[in-house]
Amino acid sequence: MADTVQGLLLAHAERDTVGLKHGDDTWTWREVVAGGAARAHVVRDLARPGKPLHVGVLLPNSPEMALAITAGAIGGHITVGINATRRGAALAADVRRADCQVLLTDAAHLPLLDGLDLGGAVVVDTDAASWGDAVAAAPTTTDGFPVAQTMDTFMLIFTSGTSGEPKAVQVAHFMVVMAGTVLVDKYGLGPGDVAYCSMPLFHSNAVMAGYAVSAASGAALALAEFSASSFLDDVRRYGATYLNYVGKPLAYVLATPARPDDADNPLRFAFGNEASDRDIREFAQRFGCSVWDGFGSTESAVIITRTEDTPLGSIGVPFDGVAVYDRVARTECPRAVRDESGRVVNLDEAVGELVNTQGAGFFAGYYNDERATAERLDGGMYWSGDLAYRDADGFVYLAGRTDDWLRVDGENLAAAPLEQLLLRHDAISQAAVYAVTDERVGDQVMCALVLRSGAVLTPADLAGFLAEQPDLSPKAWPRHVRIADALPSTATNKVLKRELRAEGLATSDLLWSRGERDHVYAETVRERA
Repeated sequence: MADTVQGLLLAHAERDTVGLKHGDDTWTWREVVAGGAARAHVVRDLARPGKPLHVGVLLPNSPEMALAITAGAIGGHITVGINATRRGAALAADVRRADCQVLLTDAAHLPLLDGLDLGGAVVVDTDAASWGDAVAAAPTTTDGFPVAQTMDTFMLIFTSGTSGEPKAVQVAHFMVVMAGTVLVDKYGLGPGDVAYCSMPLFHSNAVMAGYAVSAASGAALALAEFSASSFLDDVRRYGATYLNYVGKPLAYVLATPARPDDADNPLRFAFGNEASDRDIREFAQRFGCSVWDGFGSTESAVIITRTEDTPLGSIGVPFDGVAVYDRVARTECPRAVRDESGRVVNLDEAVGELVNTQGAGFFAGYYNDERATAERLDGGMYWSGDLAYRDADGFVYLAGRTDDWLRVDGENLAAAPLEQLLLRHDAISQAAVYAVTDERVGDQVMCALVLRSGAVLTPADLAGFLAEQPDLSPKAWPRHVRIADALPSTATNKVLKRELRAEGLATSDLLWSRGERDHVYAETVRERA
């Protein structure tokens, strides 16, 4: 097996099996490699001598996007995934921060760049006839390009930005090859398989669990834009046997009406991050496939994987060196202790930040951001920003991000366990728990809920359900409940809690509140916008 993405792709250069699918169109691997090489030649001619060639891609999940990534691998330049949901000054800052010499985009996204300071990047409209002509005239030879090395940067991929400004992670060839190879070996994938990728290719999940799987196995990469309503039609249309996801896609799909023939499809495996235990179980049952949910960030410094004996609520067992630390004391947190109801009774002590005690792991730092890199690598350890605790058997349970720590009546509460508890209710599809300011001191607990299609939930229903949960802390009862049609989220389906916190009670959504000392919810219009 090759140890660079360049090597993986060149191994398919003479293969005439299908390598790429989009809509009704297909490309063989021979055509994919040749197309990537041609684009690499064209881009190289646009580069300014003496400067690193960074090529930004502001594109949807299209053949041009896949071929642009392929061009970077074959041509030895660095591809920069530009978040297609960014706008204005924020979008321009990403392009400049990544030192893009060339920015590939399409007719739909081109207007977003009007009037922006892109730091001198050459903007190319890949829908223009001039681009097509240049690619068609370019050589398709893979000779003459720099030979990629294992730890060379393959892509700059921005973090999702759920807790601050996105940062450009330097993703090495090795990381992509390792991620793809592990999944290929786990599932026994090969040229006869189809990897369905509807997650955006500017994000690490799509690259390392979609594109990399295709490159490592020779399976066809089937591209789409995620849609819960067309998901099953896409799987059948493409003959998809494997898919990747991140965030809430399983919940979105499960919120659509079930059909008797849902399991009549070619899908065998789904891999991703951040799905709830309930959604993992129900998705597997409904669509007749195996679902494996792991934990890892774009930085790839903290990796946790589920095992067969992973208990409900846990994200699994950490790799060597991964621990839960008290950032102030710089010591490992004690293991969680549960009472007979299953509630953690030492949450204040047990919850800490997930760290890699052995250093950066596979994290090569943020590009052009020494301060952010130093914060992550404080004291020779990698600090993830994710709160968690471990049980006596070493299994890890997420407690949220570092800003998901609520202080209620002098007691610390973590958001993630309460979100998992809320998802036990059959009517609830998604749950986000966050703090709103208590007028006296500390926080009040607020949650935003999205219901399943056709489901009904009343204030009395919710109160009755919460009263039946033996592991619910008395202080964790939500003071305010927002019933929303959808939650604000990133392009990678991660909930933007900062927007929910900023809105607080000033929402036009249905809002229920309870009294300070009772558990009776009633609709309120007190502060609705």
